[in-house]
Amino acid sequence: MASPPPETPARRARDNERPLVEDIRLLGRILGDVIREQEGLAAFELVERIRKLSVAFRRDADHDADQALKTLLKTLSGDQAVSVIRAFTYFSHLANLAEDRHHIRRRAVHERAGDTQEGSIEVALARLRWAGIAPRQISQTLATSYVSPVLTAHPTEVQRKSILDAEREIAQLLAERDEIRSRALPKDALAPRELAADEALIRARVMQLWQT
Repeated sequence: MASPPPETPARRARDNERPLVEDIRLLGRILGDVIREQEGLAAFELVERIRKLSVAFRRDADHDADQALKTLLKTLSGDQAVSVIRAFTYFSHLANLAEDRHHIRRRAVHERAGDTQEGSIEVALARLRWAGIAPRQISQTLATSYVSPVLTAHPTEVQRKSILDAEREIAQLLAERDEIRSRALPKDALAPRELAADEALIRARVMQLWQT
C-alpha cells in the first residue's frame, strides 16, 4: 500500500480551510436555488454568468472576460441590476457568516492544542517580547494612544431586525452542522439525516433573507 503524501504547509493550509470552503459552497448553492425559485432561471443564469466572468478576470487576469463583463453590465435593465446587486450582496453576507464560523472553529482547535493563534493578543505580546520591547514601553505607548470610533457605511450599516435574526439563525445552524459532524460515528446513518434537516432550515432562512 502506498504511503500518503507528506504533509506540507500548503497542504496543511488547504486542509484547515476545507470546512470554510465547504460552508461557502453550501450557502452559495442554497442561495442559487433560492434565486432560481424566486426570480426564475433567467435571473439565476445571469448571476452565474456575471460570477464566472468575474472569477475568470480576477483569478486568471482574463481580459476578454473583463470586456465581456463590462459589456454585460451595461446592458442590464433596472430590474436585472437590482436582482444582481441583491444576489451578490446576500452572498457576501453569507460568506461572512461562514468566515465568522471558521474563525471560531480554528480558535477552538488552537485552544485544544494549547497553541496561540495568529492575530491573537498572545502572539502580539510574544513578538514584542522577542523584539526586546520592555513592558514599560508598551504601557506608555498604550497610555498615549488615541482610539476613536469610525462610522462607515459598511459593514456597520443599519439592517432590518428580520435580516439580523435570519443571519443569526444561519450562524447557529452552521455551528450545529459542526456539532453533528463532530459526534457522528463511522457509518453513522443518523448524521446524514440530521445534516439534511439542518440544511433545510438554512434554506428557509436564506429564503427569508431574499424575500425581505
